Amino acid sequence: MGDTPRPGAARAFWIARPGAGEIRPMPRPSAGPGEVLVRATRGAISKGTETLVFRGEVPPGVAARMRCPFQEGAFPAPVKYGYATVGTAVEGPAERLGQAVFCLHPHQDLFAVPAGAARPLPAGVPPGRAVLAAAMETALNALWDARPRRGSRVCAIGAGAIGLSVAYLARRLAGARVEVFDIDPAREAPARALGLGFALRPPEGAEWPLVLHASGAPEGLRTALRAAAFEGRVLELSWYGTRPVTLPLGEDFHDRRLTIQSSQVATVAPSRRARWSHARRLDRALALLRDPRLDALIDGESRFEDLPETMAALAAGRLPALCHRVVYD
Repeated sequence: MGDTPRPGAARAFWIARPGAGEIRPMPRPSAGPGEVLVRATRGAISKGTETLVFRGEVPPGVAARMRCPFQEGAFPAPVKYGYATVGTAVEGPAERLGQAVFCLHPHQDLFAVPAGAARPLPAGVPPGRAVLAAAMETALNALWDARPRRGSRVCAIGAGAIGLSVAYLARRLAGARVEVFDIDPAREAPARALGLGFALRPPEGAEWPLVLHASGAPEGLRTALRAAAFEGRVLELSWYGTRPVTLPLGEDFHDRRLTIQSSQVATVAPSRRARWSHARRLDRALALLRDPRLDALIDGESRFEDLPETMAALAAGRLPALCHRVVYD
C-alpha cells in the first residue's frame, strides 16, 4: 500500500511495477496563478486502457502518445496514470471556489491544475454520474467518426462502457436503429436500461452497413467483420496494447470490400476538428450525462485507499465491471 501519508499531504495511486500498485504520499499542492486546487470526491477506472497500463502492456512505440494529462512517471512503471476525477474547487479564483468540477487527472485526492482543465459540472449532472465524462467523450468522438445516418442500421459488438455509450448516442443523437451484442449475458440489463436491444451474438447471415466494435477481444473483431454488409465499415474502438490480433483478411474481406477504421479520443474527429476544441468536446460530453439512465453503466464502487487491490482484481478479471467508481473520503 505504500508509505503512510503525512498529515496534510496529498495521496496518489501509482503503478509501482507491472501488476502492482500503491498509494503514495505527495507534497501538498497549492493553487498558483491561474490554477485551482481540487479536492477529489469521486473517480472512475477506465477498465480497458487502465488495466492494460497496470499490466505493463503499453507498446514502447506509442508510449509518448499514451501519456494522460498530468501523468507523472513513465511506462511501464513507476507511473501515476488515470483520467477521470470529479471533485470540488477549494482554492483559486473566488468565482471557482466550491464549484463541482470534472478533470482528466490521475487518481489523486488533492491536486492543482490550470483553471481551464477543471470543467464545471453542468446543472443536472450529479458528481456520482459525472465520472462517466471520459467514457462519454470517447463515445462522442467515436460517433463523429462513425457518422451514422438517421434510420440507418448499426450493430455494436461489445457491451462495455464504451460500446454501450456509443450505441446509446447513435440511437439518441443520430436516430439510428442500433442492435447490441455481447457474449456476457450480464450486459443485457444495462443495455436494456439504455433503451437498446440486446442479444448474445449476431444472427447467422445478418449484415450491417456500420459495425461498432468495442469488445476488446480479437474474436469480437472477427465477429464484427462477419457481421458487416457488402462495403460495410467496422469502426474499431478497442485498444489491444501489446497483444497481437489475427484477422481473416484472406477470406472474403476484399471480395466484400470491407473497411476497418480506427477511432481514438486523443484527436478530435476530422468532421468536427475545425470547430471543436478538446475542452468544448468534453463540455458537451458532460452535458450528455444529464440522462439518469446512464447510471446503469456504473456497476461497482470501492474506496480510493483500496485502489491497489481493486486494480489488481480488475486487471486479472476477478472483478467484472463496466465502469468502476472510486470514492474518496
